Amino acid sequence: MSATLATSRPGTAPACPPGAARDAIRDEALRLGFDAVGFARAHLGPEVRERLAAFLEAGMHGEMGWMAERAQQRSHPRALWPEAVSVISLGMNYGPEDDPLASLSRPDRGTISVYARHRDYHDVVKKRLKALARWMMARFAGGEAAMELKVFVDTAPVAEKPLAQQAGIGWQGKHSNLVSRQHGSWLFLGEVYTTLDLAPDAAETGHCGQCRRCLDACPTGAFLGPYRLDARRCVSYLTIEHKGPVPEALRPRLGNRIYGCDDCLAACPWNKFAHTATEPALIGREDLAAPRLAELAALDDATFRARFSGSPIKRIGRDRFVRNVLYAIGNSADPTLLPEARRLAGDPDPVVAEAAAWAVSRLENITP
Repeated sequence: MSATLATSRPGTAPACPPGAARDAIRDEALRLGFDAVGFARAHLGPEVRERLAAFLEAGMHGEMGWMAERAQQRSHPRALWPEAVSVISLGMNYGPEDDPLASLSRPDRGTISVYARHRDYHDVVKKRLKALARWMMARFAGGEAAMELKVFVDTAPVAEKPLAQQAGIGWQGKHSNLVSRQHGSWLFLGEVYTTLDLAPDAAETGHCGQCRRCLDACPTGAFLGPYRLDARRCVSYLTIEHKGPVPEALRPRLGNRIYGCDDCLAACPWNKFAHTATEPALIGREDLAAPRLAELAALDDATFRARFSGSPIKRIGRDRFVRNVLYAIGNSADPTLLPEARRLAGDPDPVVAEAAAWAVSRLENITP
């Protein structure tokens, strides 16, 4: 997801006075509600390209063909936008109020990833990015020289985590996600690419040491080693990106995770420094903290859309979501959920019907 705000003379913006523009941009970004701000050159080293190439060559991206299609732009910021000189990396805290894994011990409930329990962060972050962009255009564009910029959230081919590390916001942990010393695992990222020549911040270095809690926490064993994730086994991939039936061998490992997974994030000891989100739109909805599986299984397309209006969950559609709910029902060992599974065995969607049949086979021999 990107947006462009530009004047008429690309690539001609002058270098800003040392520190002055950076300080002003940082102050405005914080005023707008961002919690972390860093500056980097619009360049990534060969290690980023090599890691992405190895990931794609091994097929570990699964059905996410868009990663391979735009790999060049993802690993080369100037391949995405040749005029870019600097990148402003921004983070917005979405730290949960309570233990994000608490609902895993309640098999009649569903567990939804923290990031999806509130408003779609793409809309929230992009709105703030656009506000910052308008402010920058008013502050720095004009005169004989011009300034261009583009804003991005993670649906664009941007290597946001390597750029955030380069900008000093945090580092990529062994689970490949960003970790911040101030915010732990809970940061949404956005970027402003600009023709302004802004002095970069010092890159952050890794602070994981010998810790491997994130790797050991993965319920499906998706990590081949530190910094090596096979998305085809990742719960987040399987419940969100994967469109067909989940391999049967992995279904029991999903537990009651029905949209995404926070296990590797929540395991990180750096979360002891994290704090709860203050942005109202990023505070979790009470009805998504531990929703009843029976209620979710009863959703048709209309009620699904109504319940998840404004939520990132809406993107996967009713059928894929109910498929996930049925895997959780099959893992629940709760025979009171058997009627819902039997009803859905006749669902028009063949993937939902197959998931329901699997759930029935898991529950029908359990005595209430």
